[in-house]
Amino acid sequence: MQDVDQRVELVVLVDEAGRSIGTAPKLTMHDADTALHLAFSVYVFNARGEVLITRRALSKRTWPGVWTNSFCGHPLPGESQRDAIDRRGRFELGLDLDDLFVTLPLFRYRATDASGVVENEICPVYRATAHTDPSPNPDEVAEYVWTDPATLRASALSSPWAFSPWMVLQLKELRFDA
Repeated sequence: MQDVDQRVELVVLVDEAGRSIGTAPKLTMHDADTALHLAFSVYVFNARGEVLITRRALSKRTWPGVWTNSFCGHPLPGESQRDAIDRRGRFELGLDLDDLFVTLPLFRYRATDASGVVENEICPVYRATAHTDPSPNPDEVAEYVWTDPATLRASALSSPWAFSPWMVLQLKELRFDA
């Protein structure tokens, strides 16, 4: 697993079919005309069947302070999704993950936040388990809670403005009982 200098982290640009077409520095992405790029979303569960949700740090460039899935990220050029997920899980939450599997392999979305910043991602969605509570990186996560998946779905669908748009869209498709 790679240590990544956040100032020079690269994201993988993709075409409409999801094929890599190059890279770009992460810090130059996520503006009003964000190019399509590869990402991932992860939902972490504990032994009680609760799902971990996090509130994005207020310093985040996109959707600061909103509640979202456990964590998200971008694979580096040449990095497997598994390695990227492990890297981000440790970086954002201090978690080691088990039982990782993809639940929505073809998820894609485009959304614009209140500041005009656009997310434009092909973003497979994963499920994993953790056997400890997180130890969040305060630059990434303001707070976290373990919650019942049905309660989360009901809350996100009834009050979508309080949650990340990608999570709201994902929750319309995800089955947590599988």
